[in-house]
Amino acid sequence: MMYRLAILLLAFSAFSFCQVQSGKPLEEKPAVSLPPKPQTEKPVSDPDLEKILTAMDESSASFRTAEVDFVWDQYQKVVDDHDIQTGKGFFRRQNNNTQMAAEISKPERKQIVYTNGKIRFYQPKIDQVTEYDGTTHKTEIESFLVLGFGGRGHDLPKQFQVKLLGMEKIDGVDCAKLELVPKSNKVLNMFASIILWIDTAHDVSLKQQAFETGGNFRIAFYKNLKLNEKKFNDDVFKLKTTKNTTIVTPK
Repeated sequence: MMYRLAILLLAFSAFSFCQVQSGKPLEEKPAVSLPPKPQTEKPVSDPDLEKILTAMDESSASFRTAEVDFVWDQYQKVVDDHDIQTGKGFFRRQNNNTQMAAEISKPERKQIVYTNGKIRFYQPKIDQVTEYDGTTHKTEIESFLVLGFGGRGHDLPKQFQVKLLGMEKIDGVDCAKLELVPKSNKVLNMFASIILWIDTAHDVSLKQQAFETGGNFRIAFYKNLKLNEKKFNDDVFKLKTTKNTTIVTPK
């Protein structure tokens, strides 16, 4: 069950590192100046990583809302298959509470909502909600919350060994490439490492890759970010169920 929960949590991990100017469009700021990626696997120096984490701290402090288009690619090595899903994600932080929602549109309509410490996964095709209580896996969940739920940059080293691998371009944008290795053995058994590509001009995660056991991996791409542009209706963070919907709570 924890594996399925972790996969759902990773779905939201684009939202951590967004700079939001209240009531204003996204404001360009100078990108963090870093050396090019070295030819070896040796990470760049700690002072460069510190610049990235500090910039993420500052951006997280002003983060309120986000809307984004996503593409998720889940690869299963055994069957050599890519499960690609597309949709739209929403994030809202108010009064120190976090709410998130993802509406998957293709290939099959699904909905994921995170509110009040619970993750609810709705499959309209079978009219079923699967509900996960996050309080039962607090340590593991915190490892993923710092990726996706408004976490500060300096929260990452609390849960992960963090390395800055250099700079790469994503859709023409210079991004800092961070490698995260979980410190928790339980999380490490699920994900050997997670790579984040952070747009250093806006502190936005444009791409992620989570390496699972057995050669499986998950890649997420995020585009068309709308930051702090409007107040979301409460219905955005509620499941669109029917009167006949069944609820399942995995043990």
